[in-house]
Formats: sequence, structure tokens, C-alpha cells
Amino acid sequence: MADIESLYHKLPTFLQHIACSLEGLRIQGGRFGDPFPTLLREYEERTFWSAEQIRAFRDQRLRSFVQHCARTVPFYRRRFQECGISPEDIQTLDDLQHLPILTKDEVRAHYPELVSEAVPRWQQIVTHTSGTTGGGLRFATTLRAIQEQWACWWRYRRWHSIQQGTWCGYFGGRSVVPISQSHPPFWRYNYPGKQILFSGYHMSPPNLKHYLNELRRRRPPWLHGYPSLLALLAAYILETGEDLGYQVRWITVGAENLLLHQADLIERAFGTRPKQHYGMAEAVANFSECEYGNLHVDEDFAAVEFIPNPDAPGFKVIGTNFTNLAFPLLRYDVLDVVTLGDVVCPCGMPGRIVASIDGRQEDYVILKNGARLGRMDHIFKDLINIREAQIYQKVPGEIIIRVVRGPCYTDADEESLRREIRKRVGEDTVVFIEYVSNLERSPTGKLRFVVSDIKEGQFGRSLL
Repeated sequence: MADIESLYHKLPTFLQHIACSLEGLRIQGGRFGDPFPTLLREYEERTFWSAEQIRAFRDQRLRSFVQHCARTVPFYRRRFQECGISPEDIQTLDDLQHLPILTKDEVRAHYPELVSEAVPRWQQIVTHTSGTTGGGLRFATTLRAIQEQWACWWRYRRWHSIQQGTWCGYFGGRSVVPISQSHPPFWRYNYPGKQILFSGYHMSPPNLKHYLNELRRRRPPWLHGYPSLLALLAAYILETGEDLGYQVRWITVGAENLLLHQADLIERAFGTRPKQHYGMAEAVANFSECEYGNLHVDEDFAAVEFIPNPDAPGFKVIGTNFTNLAFPLLRYDVLDVVTLGDVVCPCGMPGRIVASIDGRQEDYVILKNGARLGRMDHIFKDLINIREAQIYQKVPGEIIIRVVRGPCYTDADEESLRREIRKRVGEDTVVFIEYVSNLERSPTGKLRFVVSDIKEGQFGRSLL
């Protein structure tokens, strides 16, 4: 794979456009070929099922999946024996508590035993999660599992009237432009997938005008990508007073937390509130945002448990992936923490409500008294002259705020920043503000908002 990427980066730009389009054609044929249309139709038919109907459907899938695990996967056969329970004992979501939680370390240690004997090797497709410090995970899946996940995702997109074939400006971590390139275009085209693939690695202040010019020229109605990258472009628009020149109809984000100040920044710049969904390659949980801004658990996609978090406020996400029969994950800990909502959503769709994803891919700040703080993005909500920021900690009771200043940043902004920090960490915490020209991103182009070098403050996994 590395050799292919190295060869790609040596190609002239026009051939890179062709290579992206050929890869896009391959992906389109796989993700959206038969039986994807049928799967999408079935997902959409369940959109307004009652809560009772969707729970019954989920539990029926769960029973079938547990039987598959016990019958065809050596690891689970042993696990059921060790726990002294029968697969028939698992009838509903609540019954899963009789089984131990599966950790990522266990998955790595027992990988061969977790592959189903019922799925031939020729049907298995190797996929992966990404990780910044060796935290990635490679595992088998199937084409049908991939298609079902995309059916669930496209149901969410179609809730918001986004249709397949809509041109999209994509801001993500794909290495589509050589890092050494210092001049535009900092994007490549995927014509079959209707995507303008913008590089997330070249978004320095001098280059952002070129990104804006390309958006003006191509006028894609839909922007999608990492919220940190879209917020970076939004800050540039607001700082410079530039006019985008057209109305972006949809903005969707994923892969990172959508922080409140990022959502506000994006909305001010583009006039459109970003929508988000929560998912992962392991396909053990999925939450989708409706038109009223609530995240609904996609109960028909996976069996999701919310377990009280012993280390901090909120609930741990524990998931069971119905769709991937090649590599079943039963009670898998994705190491994400959420808070739950108790509202009845007026959209009428079933699914429990997730109020916020409070710790995803982020570490905690530890105060002198040992308290751990998460969800600190509110500090930056009204500080529009800060282009980007990151909280770093290496000593309990001390934090470093790394700030990329906008051109209108003044001493008054620093005073406001210190005031907002004090509201949340108190007077005992030592605060340093460190001004930097840019913030380091992961190899996949993502930005971590809170980074801790303290073991007790680390969230428990690499950035995915």
C-alpha cells in the first residue's frame, strides 16, 4: 500500500486526478452495487417505526447474531463455556450484561479465534481503523457489511435531503496531494464519486485563499469532512471578510468530535449549521443527527449499550456489530463516552437520544485535586479571533493552551481567554498560553483538542 501511495505522489497532477477517479469508480461499484439499493430501502422503511417495533427488530437481530457467534467463532464458543451460559440466554439487549466486555487488546491478542468459520476467506475483505501510536486495528469484514453500513449512513444523509450524485467538497485526512507540493491545486477530483478531495495537510493561512477560490469556482452544494478542517476554513472566511459567493446547502461532519465553538464558527461563516453522525469502522454503534439536532441511536444497525463510566461522568459506549458476520464483535468497548438525553424528539423517529459525545478521542484535564474535566470546548465559544486551539497537559494542576491567532487577535482576546479558562478550572490551576503558527495533526489529518501526557488523564486509546 505504501508503494502504491509513493507511486501516486510521483504522478503529474492530471494523472493523480485520473487515479482518484479510477479509485472512486472502484469504490462506487463496491459500496453501492447490489444489494445496496435494497438495503437502503429497508433502512428507510424502518425510519418511523415505533420504539417498540425497533426494539423488537433489534433484539431479533441480536438473538440471531449471538447464535452465529456461538456456532461459528471459536473465541465466543469458549467465552460462553467459561461464563456458564447458553446463547439462548441472550434474548434482549439487557441480557448482554451476562457476558464480559470485549476490549481492543483482547481483539488483537485473539484475532484468529475471532474470525468466523462460516465466512470463506475469499469473501473476507481486510479493513482497518487508523491510529496515531499503533492503536489501529486491522480486521476482516464482508462486502455486504460495508454496503449495510453505507445504507445506514445514506439514510441519515437523505433525512437531510442529500441525494447520491450530489457534488461534495470533502475535507479529510486522505493524502491526495503530495506533502511537498507548495502551489495549488491542493485538491483532486473524484468524478464518479462527485467529490472534490481537498487536502487537509496544506491548509496554511496563505493557501486558504486557493481553497476558497476553488469552492467559488466549483460551487459544491455539500461540504463534508473533519470539523477541525472546516472550522479552519470558516475562521479564514470570517477573519478576512471574504464572500464565498454562493450558499452551501449542507455541511456534514464526522471522525472527530464536533465541538460547540466549531459548529458556531462554521454556521457563522457558511450560513449552514453542520450535521453530524457517529460511527466507526468496527460498526458496533451508530448515531445519526435528525433535523432537530438530536443524535438518535440507529437501533436497527447495532446493539448499543450505555454503561456508567467509572472514571468520569457519562456512559461508556459498548457495541455489538450485527452486520459483520466475518469478524463478529460482541460487547466491544469502543472507549468513547457520551451523555444521554431524556427528551422526546419531535422528529418522530425511534432510537435513544445521545445528548453529546463528551470524550471521543480526547484526553482529560486533571486539576490539582485530582478531578478530571472533559468537554472544555465551551471556553472558545465566543473567541472568534482564535483560529485554532489545543489544550495540553503534562503536570496535574497545570495546563498549556496552544493558540493559533487570527489576524484580529488582540490582548483583549487573551484576557477573555484567561477569564473563560478560570471559569472552568478555578484559580488553583496554573495556565500558560503558548502561541504557535500551527497545530500538529495526526497522520490521518485529525486534530486532537485535549492532549495529556499524564497516564490518568489519557482517554485510553489512540486517535482514530
